[in-house]
Amino acid sequence: MILTWLYVPGDRPEVVAKALRSGADAVIVDLEDAVSASRKEYARAATAELLTEPPPVPVHVRVNALASPWAGADLTALAKLPGLAGLRLPKVSAPEQIAAVADRTGGVALYALLESALAVERAYDIARAHPALRGLSLGEADLRADLGVTIEAGLDWPRSRVVVAARAAGLAPPAQSVFPDIRDLEALAVSCARGRALGFLGRAAIHPRQLPVIERAYIPGPEEVAAAEEIVAAARRTPGAVALPDGRFVDPAVLAGAERVVSLARREAPVPS
Repeated sequence: MILTWLYVPGDRPEVVAKALRSGADAVIVDLEDAVSASRKEYARAATAELLTEPPPVPVHVRVNALASPWAGADLTALAKLPGLAGLRLPKVSAPEQIAAVADRTGGVALYALLESALAVERAYDIARAHPALRGLSLGEADLRADLGVTIEAGLDWPRSRVVVAARAAGLAPPAQSVFPDIRDLEALAVSCARGRALGFLGRAAIHPRQLPVIERAYIPGPEEVAAAEEIVAAARRTPGAVALPDGRFVDPAVLAGAERVVSLARREAPVPS
């Protein structure tokens, strides 16, 4: 179960090497925003060299936007490499884009980044565009600019929309977008708690110091785990709906939530429901 995703620039191989040892569950090598136009080819070549063998943790690559002059070469260079765990596709706005990339890359796991109002409106259609698509996430910096949002609550609806679309399409819960202030770890923790409450699972980071904060926010605490284990144990003793001694009522929906908490605490794949 991946809870922490660490972004690193593709034109900095020494930084990528450190990221692979950072403790992140997965690393995202960025060929897009973090790399200037003059270094796109170098970043692509360095990333391709890295992925000629499986790295110690899963490595995803955020390629350049599909409408850019670099995306085609990115897909060609990376799609068949043995060390590639997935491709992150920025600025997706239509399901046809997913289908086209899937046909070109031959079964590589794809992840769509929704960064515009149009993309959010089409979230469910994008989520079910092709079996190769394994996840959605928001690109909140671009989305803020597109919407003119100036307060945090202004993104609550797009966030919930993406969570619902992923669930409806049978995809894993989305990970939260990056938190841009690498110094304010307290605010990061508050934001992660809010994201978990909205249905997200894990978060992308831009600095290793953010990783433990994200992990702590998403792994249930002892009291939450104990309550969930009590529900699971009661359901096993008495099939069907049951009332606990403290008055809590346990039905299949409550049991499913408790099983998810236990699975998350153990860092296991969620129980299907």
